[in-house]
Amino acid sequence: MRVALLDGFRLTGGVDAIPVPGGAERLLAFMAMRRRAVGRLFVASSLWADATEGHAYAALRSTLIRMNRACRDTLLVTPSSLELAPGVSVDLRDAQALAHRLLEAGPHAAGDLSVEAVATLSSELLPLWYDDWLAFEVEDWRQLRLHALEAVVDGLVEARRFGDATAAAGVVVRADPLRESAQTALIRVHLAEGNQSEAVHAFDRFSRLLHVDLGLAPTPELRDLVGRHARPRRGGLDR
Repeated sequence: MRVALLDGFRLTGGVDAIPVPGGAERLLAFMAMRRRAVGRLFVASSLWADATEGHAYAALRSTLIRMNRACRDTLLVTPSSLELAPGVSVDLRDAQALAHRLLEAGPHAAGDLSVEAVATLSSELLPLWYDDWLAFEVEDWRQLRLHALEAVVDGLVEARRFGDATAAAGVVVRADPLRESAQTALIRVHLAEGNQSEAVHAFDRFSRLLHVDLGLAPTPELRDLVGRHARPRRGGLDR
């Protein structure tokens, strides 16, 4: 069986989707993010944070009882703890492993620079879920995947796959338009292609956005990068 957390929750067995009762989705998602056994009281107090300890514990017990057999098979349940059953895979773990490989020194395997890899790293963790226990996990995955995508851009530029590199850089820029490392990655793609005008336009757009939103200017490193390869229009680097 496989628990999917990227771009929404899903539980599958082989190619078949397994129905999951509404309350059990959050329990399975919570456990899929833990790599070891977790105390039942900790699970209950995390998932039902607004309830008293007794009510939270009762809610956990009720959720376990209502789970169908296939859902229960994803968990190892003891009187004191819960744990994801051996053999149950989690897409987030696979994606995290991909990201960490990309952040290591290259060269990288072709599969790690594939369109499918970029799609995986473009996926958000349980979008439209706003549970307090999930906030740290969401931000941790966001930072990891954005750093990994920037590494993908460098690898794709080295392979002279400029179209794919532009698409990967665009994912990071859209995720965080004020992230200078993302804008730098996009500008490097343009410069590697020899598209000086695109690089200057991207720099100017970022400069204006940074100034309007935060009252800041691009770092000297980014200004120098563009200045070494392209002559910016008046009002860009010359400001």
